[in-house]
This record gives sequence, structure tokens and C-alpha cells, in this order.
Amino acid sequence: MIVELGHFALILALMVALVQATLPLWGAQRGDARLMALAEPAALMQAVLVAASFGALTWAFVVSDFSLIVVVNNSHTLKPMLYKVAGVWGNHEGSLLLWVLILAVYGAAVALFGQGLPTRLKARVLAVQGLIGVAFLAFLLWTSNPFWRVDVPPMNGQDLNPLLQDPGLAFHPPFLYLGYVGLSMAFSFAVAALIEGRVDAAWGRWVRPWTLAAWIFLTIGIALGSWWAYYELGWGGFWFWDPVENASFMPWLLAAALLHSSIVVEKRESLKAWTILLAILAFGFSLIGTFIVRSGVITSVHAFANDPERGVFILMILGFFTGGALVLFAARAGVMEAKGVFAMVSRETALVANNILLTVAAFVVFVGTIWPLVAELALGRAVSVGEPFFNAAFTPFMVGLATILPVGAMLAWKRGALGRTLRGLLPALALALALGALAFAMQTGRSALGPVGLMLGAWVVLGALTDLWARTGREGIGARLARLSRLPRADWGRVLAHGGLGITIFAVAAMLSWKVEDIRVVQLGETYPLGRYEVRLDEVHEVEGPNYVSTMGRMTVMRNGAVVAVLSPEKRVYPVAAMPTTEAAIDYGFLRDIYLVLGDRQASGGWAVRSYIEPFANWLWGGAIIMALGGVLSLTDRRYRVAAGARRGAVGVPAE
Repeated sequence: MIVELGHFALILALMVALVQATLPLWGAQRGDARLMALAEPAALMQAVLVAASFGALTWAFVVSDFSLIVVVNNSHTLKPMLYKVAGVWGNHEGSLLLWVLILAVYGAAVALFGQGLPTRLKARVLAVQGLIGVAFLAFLLWTSNPFWRVDVPPMNGQDLNPLLQDPGLAFHPPFLYLGYVGLSMAFSFAVAALIEGRVDAAWGRWVRPWTLAAWIFLTIGIALGSWWAYYELGWGGFWFWDPVENASFMPWLLAAALLHSSIVVEKRESLKAWTILLAILAFGFSLIGTFIVRSGVITSVHAFANDPERGVFILMILGFFTGGALVLFAARAGVMEAKGVFAMVSRETALVANNILLTVAAFVVFVGTIWPLVAELALGRAVSVGEPFFNAAFTPFMVGLATILPVGAMLAWKRGALGRTLRGLLPALALALALGALAFAMQTGRSALGPVGLMLGAWVVLGALTDLWARTGREGIGARLARLSRLPRADWGRVLAHGGLGITIFAVAAMLSWKVEDIRVVQLGETYPLGRYEVRLDEVHEVEGPNYVSTMGRMTVMRNGAVVAVLSPEKRVYPVAAMPTTEAAIDYGFLRDIYLVLGDRQASGGWAVRSYIEPFANWLWGGAIIMALGGVLSLTDRRYRVAAGARRGAVGVPAE
């Protein structure tokens, strides 16, 4: 009965979404307040209905209701409860329902918290959001219904993909979807503004918090996925330029560009057309990511589906929304005339450079991701685009971004003084260069990537701190320190976000440049060197888990004879899914991780072992966390809330 109610709620949600997508839009066009007023209750009702449907599916997974095909294919009675719940979105149908739920929740958030929005604009935003809901609810019900039944329910299920049975990946998809789907709000605001024919400073302020929220969630989701890949796959890396990784990274880059360009719209009423275009493209790339994950056209270790029919449906959605928005963008080009002018040396110019670097970097990643598909279709050849291409093509844009970021953040609006700004940054530049030179002098026989990464990372972090200090005035140190606590949260948030980026840049360079790797066959009781450490394989034994069987090693890590850590790497086999997984054993440290992976037993009686020293690995996750915290801090600044300042921004414009 509960699952039937969930199915019925999903059908009702589609009907409500149809009402939300049509009547308020028609009412805004005619100036009919009663029709426009339908947008808010429709958005709230759609969210309630989809939440009820999602709750029903979750209940089916928790109680192991094997009358549903999706539960049979992705659950098992012996699976731990965490992974029963995670199994709800650990598959195509359930994850798509989560996608639709988040979409509906964003619409409900506009209905509840968008009190400062003009009535017509709000009705149009909610109508566009409702139209996206119609498309995905139809896709869900017609091709990917999570409530499809089996004729004869089995006694047990086929279990969830073992790679997904991990805490990191249990939380990774929800955060990622909150970011993906959050960009639909920027898209809805962009389309609504184009329909209305007005893009102004108030619009820039309204769209910023939604874009910032999406960027925060994407940052957390990508970091969780990277962390999972680091410790779960056992490959000794944190990023592999996998198509699904790229599918989330491209919208993140475009969201970062949109976030910065909307600042120019708000402050100077410039870059209007570019910002609208970025809003369309950012959501378009989210849809492209959905297509990559669910169509099966590109193989990935964590793709959800391999169904051309579903892929065609998603392509139709992508074509309708992205193509339709671009046509509307072309038709409304005249309403996006820039008002503010600025000199070549100004913060506006720096933000334009920022946008160019981010968007071209996203395009490079896109080309590298789809080129194997294009080559196969057009040339009939199987082509692989791997890490060397992405590193060589992508890195220069990040170097350029890191170089201009501290300078651009301190330049004045409209017309800046480059010499004065650089003089203020001289101590930061000198210290960054000194750190890079020190690292280069200390390393032997390695590339310059590590020292350059340290120099750029330090330049970004120290530049952000210099920017913060410069905002406290020119009085005594005591007065300036007191003023630090009174600075707006947005200033602190920007410094944290930029500082987190600098830490991440350094950590990536350090892990790529200073990593120590050792692959060998080790006999029981044998000790071998690993950098400054010695590692001994003590024993290998069998362990039975709740739904798996594990071959577990016990390895002792020593330094100068003293025990540093005792680690237990594993190879697990999940009998129900008939799939093995590798569980790396990691000794986490502030400056380095010791990373051990147990392989197969060899004919000689020894065991294949891969060992790594990963320098500054935790700094990578720490940098991502600091970036996200900076975004959260900025989001709490009242100037960037949806309603804050909205009416002030719309002075002289009737609320209708």
C-alpha cells in the first residue's frame, strides 16, 4: 500500500508541475494576479508530493520490499542499514527520483523565501522551474519508474554495487545533486529575466545566492567523490579524469564563473549578456552530465545506466531547455545592454579574465571527455583521452587563474591602480617566491611542479589575507584588528574560499610531484623500504563481514626501528554481487599519508603489494572544506540572501 501511494503521489506531482509550468506563466503575461498566485502553492505542493514518493521508496528499501524491481536489483536483506538507505539513490531510478525531489525543494524554497521578488518575476521563475519538473517527472514515470513491480517477488535481492557500499559514496550523490540541480535556479532566473525583458542589478543580487548555494554543494560533492576514489579504488590517486568526474567538474567551473560575473551585474550592471549565457550553459552542462551518467555512451566506473532509450530522452530535455533558452537569449539580446563602463585596469577586467579562464578550462575538459565518442562516430577509431592530455591542457588555465586572482581581488571598481595594488602585494609575492625557491632547493631529481605549486598556492593564500588586511583601513594595528571582526561575512567568505583554493592548488601539485610509489611481491615476514619508512608484511588471513568475505593483511610500518602504524589492507568479495573490491589501508598524517594496498597471491607464495607515500593529501580535502566554508559564510551575509535588498534593488519598479 505504501509503495502504491508513493507511485500515486509521483503521478499527482506531474499534474501539479503542469499547472505550475503553465498558468502562472500565462498570468504573468496577462497581468492576472490570481493566476500568478498559483505558482507558490503549486511549488510547495509539488515538493510535498515528491517528498512523499521518495519517502515511500526509502521505506521499501528499509523493509526490503522485493516486490519492486529497483529494490530487487539494488538491495539485500544482509546489507547494513546505511547502505539500504543509500541504495535508494545508488541506482538510476532512485537517483533520478532524488534529482526530482531536490528540483522540487528548490522551487519550494523560492516560494517560501523569495518574498522580496517582484510578483511577475517570481511567477515566471517558478513556472520555468515547474517546466523542468514536468520534463523530469515525465522521464521518470515513462522510462525509469522506481515503482515498477515484479510478477513474483524473490526471497532476496541482488545487492547494491559493492563499490557504492561505502560511507563516502553514500553521501556523495546527494551533495552532488544539490549542486547539479541548484544550477536550475540560476537557469530559471535567467529565462524569467529574458521573458520579462529586464536584467539589472537587482537581478544580479537575486541570482547570486542560488548560484553560490549550488557551487557550495558541488564543491562538497566533488570533494567527497575525490576522497572516495582516493581510499576506495586502491589506485593511489584522488582524480582520474573519469567522464563522470568531469561531468561534475565542468558545471563547477561554470558555476564559479557565473558567481563572479553576477557580481559585476550587481555592482556595475555590466556583463549582463555574458552572465545570462553562463546561467544557461551551467545548467546545460549539468544536463550533459546527467546524459553522460545515464545514457551509457561513455563507460565509467560509476555510471548509473546503459540504456540508449533513456539517453535519447535526456538529449531531448537538453535540446529543449538549452536550445530554447539560447534562442530566447538571441531574441532578447537588445534588453541586455551594459550600462557600466570600466577601464582596462579594473576589478571588472580581472573578473572578465577570471571568467574567460574558467569557461575555456571547462570547454577543454568537455572536449577531452567527449572526444573518444566523437572519434568513434566520425572516424571509426577507438581513441583514449587520458590524464596526460588533461594535465597538459587544463593546468595552464589554473596557473593563469591563480596568478591574477590576488591582484584582481584588490583592484578598484571601474578604474584601478595596478602599481598601487602590486605594491600592497609585494610582501605576499616575496614570501611566495621564497617558499617556492626553498622547495626547489630541497628537492632532488624531481620536476618543478611541486615548487611552482607551492609558490602559486602561497601566492593565492597570502594574497587573500593581504586583501582582508587592506580592508581594515590605515590606522594602528589595534584598531585594524578590531575592525577585522566587523568586516562583512562576505569578505571573510571570499578570503576563505580563495585561501582554500590556494591550499588545494598546492596539495594537488605536491601529490603529483612528491609522491613515493613502490610495487612489488612481498613474502610473509619480509621487510621492504618505502621512502624514509620500512614496511613488513606480518600475516594474511580470511575475515567474514556482514555481506562479504575479506582477505586481510596485517602490515607494520616502522621508521628507524620504531613502529609508526599497523595497517590492515583488504581484498573483499561480495558473494551476492560476485564482485571484488580493494580496501586500501591508510595511515593519515598532517604532512603525509602512508597508503598500502594488498593484491593477489602470486605463484611464488608471496603477495602483490602496492605502497605509496602521499604528501599533503589531507591538505587537499582541507582546502575543499575551507572553500565550501567560505561559500557558506558568504551565504549567511544578509546582503546575499534572496530577500535582502531585493526591494531596494527594485526601487522605482512596480512589484505588480
